[in-house]
Amino acid sequence: MAIKYELIKECKQSGARLGKIHTPHGIIETPIFMPVGTQATVKTMTKEELEDIKSQIILSNTYHLYLRPGHELIKQAGGLHKFMNWDKPILTDSGGFQVFSLGDMRKIREEGVEFRSHLDGSKHFISPEKAVEIQNALGSDIMMVFDECAPYPADRKYVLDSLERTTRWAKRCKEAHNNTANQSLFGIIQGGMYNDLRKISAEQIIDLDFPGYAVGGLSVGEPKPLMYEVLEHTTPLMPKDKPRYLMGVGSPDCLLEGVIRGIDMFDCVLPTRIGRNGTAMTSQGRVVIKNAKHVDAFEPLDPECGCYTCQNYSKAYLRHLIKANEVLGLRLMTYHNLYFLLKLMEEVREAIKEDRLLDYKRNFFTKYGYN
Repeated sequence: MAIKYELIKECKQSGARLGKIHTPHGIIETPIFMPVGTQATVKTMTKEELEDIKSQIILSNTYHLYLRPGHELIKQAGGLHKFMNWDKPILTDSGGFQVFSLGDMRKIREEGVEFRSHLDGSKHFISPEKAVEIQNALGSDIMMVFDECAPYPADRKYVLDSLERTTRWAKRCKEAHNNTANQSLFGIIQGGMYNDLRKISAEQIIDLDFPGYAVGGLSVGEPKPLMYEVLEHTTPLMPKDKPRYLMGVGSPDCLLEGVIRGIDMFDCVLPTRIGRNGTAMTSQGRVVIKNAKHVDAFEPLDPECGCYTCQNYSKAYLRHLIKANEVLGLRLMTYHNLYFLLKLMEEVREAIKEDRLLDYKRNFFTKYGYN
């Protein structure tokens, strides 16, 4: 296998896992948050800035890179690492979530999914084999199987049919994967909000023996308590000696709750997206920088933060940049939010190491403003 998971310890207070994922492009310390670089770039961030904030791995999107600039061009460039000048690990999702979110612009068949591009309306078809072909060309360290992400809410019959198709597609993905020495293919557990269906999906996907497993189909609009309940039921079904990845989660509360329930890896566009819209995650909770009260606030965004933004610029200046639609404002807010989440996960790893994660969570929630 191209990757290997090393379980270092479990927190005595919470049961959370501290580990390492060994990949062809370096070691990832877990639990970890992965910044999302949808189109072979983490929006507004340079490689050097990502290294400065200690990004260990980034995620890119198969669907978007297939449409533009095309996986063959990226392969010709020497793969995604060389194309984007990033020498650390990369995870690519399968494009399944993006394709299924197209709604009326796509048709699901057993062979795969026919869809129209959101860019120009052109027709395309992605099968499990095609999703693997694209990711093989991209050369990511971790690839994802092509799955069907059921919406929320969805009736039981739909979710059952969906998870069984996901299993069949996962088998086809594994058979099509031809670079196992350098790239690892992760399976995805589906089953919606039905715990018994999650168990069925987990058994079927784990039986295929992938080097890592993701929990898909959560954070799709369901209440957070329901997501936590499904996680509590699902993660104990997953192997202890392989990475566990919760897809599409990136708010501080969900990261902490996910770690406590045994998750190792997370990704989400949330920190970059809200940053570009003028919202910051801080040790005192969210700050909406456009609010009038910040017009003459000459203190840092977060007095407890050591990031470049907080060490050099005031809330008043950031508000001016965002209100004036200056690119620097987007960059500085994005930088801060990613730094904040990566620092949070660093502190989480330390708390697991010292068997005090529940105490850390309690203190963090109080300061951040969570109930």
